[in-house]
Amino acid sequence: MADASLKGAMPETHDGRSLRIGVVHARWNRAVIDKLVFGVRQALHDCNVPNDNIVVQTVPGSWELPGAAAELISGSDFDAIIAIGVLIKGETMHFEYIADAVSQGLMRVQVDKCIPVTFGVLTVLTEEQAMARAGMSAGGHNHGEDWGFAAVEMGLKRKLWRTGQFAKRE
Repeated sequence: MADASLKGAMPETHDGRSLRIGVVHARWNRAVIDKLVFGVRQALHDCNVPNDNIVVQTVPGSWELPGAAAELISGSDFDAIIAIGVLIKGETMHFEYIADAVSQGLMRVQVDKCIPVTFGVLTVLTEEQAMARAGMSAGGHNHGEDWGFAAVEMGLKRKLWRTGQFAKRE
């Protein structure tokens, strides 16, 4: 059996009861999005993030995610943001333009605003790949769970780092 750490980060459970997490998601490919948001919520719940500290907002599509993430951060006190979208390659270059712009935009928001922004945008070639990455097919895994755990971990680390503290172990 292969070591689970060969692909993806080994999940760690952190106590996120002190965190406020913003989730912004696109409405395109809604069936997959809903499963991913469910996975995020499950992970946040597993990390003890109170429901009142989870703010979920929607935008029309993935193109709007960077701007929405920036506005959420500017308008309120969040410890981390999770941006969720699903881009499925079609017959035109639209996929490449949107995927690149959204990726660069979310990274820029994270760096400019000094708030962790978890990249929860699936960029896949087929609907089947999207469904597998949302845990909707046999052998699939809901990546929303990974994004929730990552946001909690980074939100907690940001709080420590901003006060000059560092984790005791790694």
